[in-house]
Amino acid sequence: MAVHPIDYRYGSQEMRRIFEEEARLQRLLDVEAALAKAHAELGNIPHEAAEEIARKASTEYVKLERVKQIEAEIHHDLMAVVKALAEQCGEAGRYVHLGATSYDIVDTANALQFRDALKIVEADLYELEGILLELAERHAETVAIGRTHGQHALPITYGLKFAIWAREVRRHLQRLEEAKKRVLVGKMSGAVGTMAGFGSAGIQLQELVMRMLGLRAPLVSSQVVQRDRYAELLTLLALIAATLDKIGREIRNLMRTEIAELREPFTSKQVGSSTMPHKRNPVNAENICGLARVVKSNVFVALENVSLEHERDLTNSSAERVVIPESFMLVDEMLKRAKKILSNIEIDMKNVRRNLHLTRGLNLAEAVMLRLTERGMSRQDAHELLRRLAIKAWEEERSFEEVLSESEEVRRYLTPEEIREALKPENYTGMAAELVRRAIEQARRERSQQH
Repeated sequence: MAVHPIDYRYGSQEMRRIFEEEARLQRLLDVEAALAKAHAELGNIPHEAAEEIARKASTEYVKLERVKQIEAEIHHDLMAVVKALAEQCGEAGRYVHLGATSYDIVDTANALQFRDALKIVEADLYELEGILLELAERHAETVAIGRTHGQHALPITYGLKFAIWAREVRRHLQRLEEAKKRVLVGKMSGAVGTMAGFGSAGIQLQELVMRMLGLRAPLVSSQVVQRDRYAELLTLLALIAATLDKIGREIRNLMRTEIAELREPFTSKQVGSSTMPHKRNPVNAENICGLARVVKSNVFVALENVSLEHERDLTNSSAERVVIPESFMLVDEMLKRAKKILSNIEIDMKNVRRNLHLTRGLNLAEAVMLRLTERGMSRQDAHELLRRLAIKAWEEERSFEEVLSESEEVRRYLTPEEIREALKPENYTGMAAELVRRAIEQARRERSQQH
C-alpha cells in the first residue's frame, strides 16, 4: 500500500517511471554493464565476458524480487545487485563489479536518473515560458493597477506581469543548462577515490565508462561524487519551486473576492467546498504554494550532505533516498499545475477596471506631481502638496480630480483638461508595452537557439 503522496497523488507517470524501484535497478545495471565493457576495451577482462554481462544487465534477467531477497540476507543493497547480476552471467559473473566500490555504481546511476528527470523539468519550463509569453503578448496593453506593500501604487499592464514571470522561467532554463556540467557527473574511482582497484588504467577506465553513458567524469573525487553537486541540483529545483510559489501566490491574491481580477480554471463539476456550495477556491495555486515549502526545505538536507566525514560516511544515503525523488516529483507536479492554470487563466476585465479606478484617481498622484514639476513647481513642493490633497480626497471620499481642480496652487500650473489627462491610467503606463515587446523578442531568439 502506498504511503507517500508522490506514490499516488503528485507527479506525472513519466517522472515516476524514472524513480521507480525497477527503473532504479536498471540504471545500476547499466553502469555495471558499462564498467564491464570498459574493462574489456582495456584488455582487463575477456570481451565475451563483457558482452555476457552487458546482455544480462537487464531487469529482464535480474529481477527486483531476487535483489530484495539477497539484500534481506546480506543487508547491503548494492552488493545484492552485484550478486543477482553475477548469478545470471555464469562464468562471466566473476568479472561483475571488478575494482569498483558501491558508490561508483550508485552515484553514476544517480547521474543517469538526474539526466532523465531534468529533461522533463526542462521541457515543462520551456512550455511554461511559451504560455507566459503568449499571455504577455496578448495583454501587453491590458492596463491594471499595480500594487506595492499590498496597496494600490501605479498602473501596470498584465503583459508586463506575465513578461516578468517569463524571464524568470528563462533564467531557470539557463541555470539548468549550466548546472548540467556539474550535476551530470558519475565516477569510477574506487573505495577512497584513488582508483587503486583499477590499477594504472584507472583514469582511462573512468573516462571510458562515462563516455559510454554520456556523462562527465570528475577530475578527482573521494568514495562519492562530492555533494556540492547535489546541493546545486536541489537548489535549482528549489529556485524553480520558489518562482512557481510566487506565481501561485499572486494568482491566489488576485482571486480574492475583494479583488477578483483573475480566476484559475474551474470545471463544471468541480466542488469548491464540502459545505459551501458557492466556493471557487484557488486550489491549484494553493497546492503549488504548499508543495514549494517541501521542495525549498529539502535544500537544507542537501547542504547538510555536503559535509560528509573523511572520504565518506553514509549519512547522505538515507536522506537522498527521500529528498531527491521527492523534489523532482513535486517540482514536476508544480510545473504541470502551473501550465494548467496559466493556459486557462481568466481575466475579469470588469473587475480590473473597477480596481484601477477604486481610489478615484489617487494612484495617479505621481503623474500629476511630474506635470507640476514640468511647469516649474519644485519637485518637493509638488510632492508635499499632492500628499496633502490626496489625504483630503481620501478622507472626504471625493475624486482626486475634483480636489485637484479646487486647489488654487494646482490650477496655477495645470488646466482642468491637463489634470484630467494626467489622471487617465492608460496615459501613465510608461514603457510597459515596449518592455514587453523587447522581452518577447529576446525570448523568441533564445527559444529558437534552444530548439
